[in-house]
Amino acid sequence: MTADPARELVRAYFPGARSENGGRLRSEMDAILDHWFRWRSGRFDDSAPAGGLIAADAPARHGDRLGSRLLELCDALTAETPTFSPRYIAHMKADLSLPGLLGWFAAMLHNPNNSSRDASRVGSVIETEAIGALADMLGYDPLRAQGHFTSGGTVANFEAVWRARYRLDHWLALALHIAETTGETLDPFAAAHMGWERFRALRTAHAVSDDVLKSCSAAASNPGDVWRRISRSSGRDYLGPVMLAPGNRHYSWSKSANIFGLGAEAMWSVALDARGRLDLADFERLVDRAQAEGRPILMAVAVAGATETGAVDPLDRLYDRMDQWRAERGWRIWRHVDAAYGGFLRGMLDGPSEAALAPQTADALRAMGRSDSITIDPHKLGYVPYACGAFLTPDAEHYAVSAFDAPYLDRPELGDGKWSSTLEGSRSAAGAAATWLTAQTLGFGAEGLGALMAATVRARQAFEAAVRDAVPEARFLPVDSNIACFSLARPGEGLSLSNARTGAVFDHFQRSPHFAVSKTTLGADNAALIAGVLAGHDGRPDADAGMLVIRCVFMNPYWSESPVTQDLLPGFVDELRGALIAAEPARAA
Repeated sequence: MTADPARELVRAYFPGARSENGGRLRSEMDAILDHWFRWRSGRFDDSAPAGGLIAADAPARHGDRLGSRLLELCDALTAETPTFSPRYIAHMKADLSLPGLLGWFAAMLHNPNNSSRDASRVGSVIETEAIGALADMLGYDPLRAQGHFTSGGTVANFEAVWRARYRLDHWLALALHIAETTGETLDPFAAAHMGWERFRALRTAHAVSDDVLKSCSAAASNPGDVWRRISRSSGRDYLGPVMLAPGNRHYSWSKSANIFGLGAEAMWSVALDARGRLDLADFERLVDRAQAEGRPILMAVAVAGATETGAVDPLDRLYDRMDQWRAERGWRIWRHVDAAYGGFLRGMLDGPSEAALAPQTADALRAMGRSDSITIDPHKLGYVPYACGAFLTPDAEHYAVSAFDAPYLDRPELGDGKWSSTLEGSRSAAGAAATWLTAQTLGFGAEGLGALMAATVRARQAFEAAVRDAVPEARFLPVDSNIACFSLARPGEGLSLSNARTGAVFDHFQRSPHFAVSKTTLGADNAALIAGVLAGHDGRPDADAGMLVIRCVFMNPYWSESPVTQDLLPGFVDELRGALIAAEPARAA
């Protein structure tokens, strides 16, 4: 590799901010189309000739219409946000890689449906290999790991809830049957975390059949009746399981509590510490509360790359504590890491790229392989087209979930299909192919995508240093990745004044043709973080409970180019200073 691997990778595997690789991309897409045309025309010798299927004047009558409407569509799409540009630092979107584009395009032409091997004989194999490549990067054994591609992180998170419920429901159902037949008092919390080894031993000892187990299952029978029986066997009202997730969680977790019928109350929010990460002391407090109330923990969620700030929760210390509970108390609580954004940062480990990370962030990412399940979005830092998420588990036992019948898809001679174990029925192979080709070319390791991740972190560091030097009002949040968040506050002033100033500057950038940024408001879950930022400039909390911050996401690959940084950073700083000056009269008014 060269002294600057990220720059070489960007030049080799991305279109270029000004389409510098346009000719190469066009050539590769032409080659894909030529290959597809040859395959179609030569696939069957007895195919009907095209002239027998298409009227002679069809191209004249309809071809012109198609061409004009296609041009109309292309013209309309030019009004889309130019997220390919390094000037766009607003949200988790950037340019697509060449492997991502070409892999997606090649598979899309064949249109395989990864619901089964019958509908996707090649696409399903590509999916398995792509999942293996992701598993290897995330710390799982690629030969044992299981998973599949989804339409995004939201569905991948739902897949985790589904499997965690499957496991908890089995364990609790068995314990309920034993309590009802022996008269022993049921402890729902301990029973729901017993583990598969104890489950199998107890099931064998009590000779429990599938039908009996189903009759005690809230998922397989009547949940209202099962909860009533749990209440009777435990001697207290059973209020159902809870999920523990940090205050920086994605909105999909609240959706999951609604969709799976848990209720909003069952979503217990873990407080965040002064750096915006999951607070371990509060997590332990909530576990103690759940045990005291007899409410099983369906799953414990941690975040690697929070949507708002890019924060990485302390997975290593969290899992150390949960391992201790497992050893001392026999509790097996499902642990899921939502790494939709930050999962690819793990590619930085075990090489020179790791130096761009703080040691505690590297330790947290290294612990990811100890999770029971992982969500990751290749359509974010994997630079492949939407919509492409993935859900992974370390092995088949963790991947197991409720079985459903679909006789028209039952083709055992073709191998196992994913249709019975995915929430989505039809699933395109295009995202899997895009991820597969990215893994085969750019690569997910420290000298491939990991080097590019390191470049995005360094770009954020350079941005923060430049803004700090030129704008003393800038108050940056603690950071773990490539997202920079800052408010604009002066010493000793109240939060409402700094929020007004920050809001006015953001409004300027909303109108600016030069740069795109985003904003977010840190709420009550970030109380410790807000207090720490205010303390740094003797700021005062007042009528405003939340802190407004400007948010800049440095995932665009072209920030690895020195000319881009040297050109754009001074321009951004100048515009920020001008917006700050202009904001004062508006704020005073």
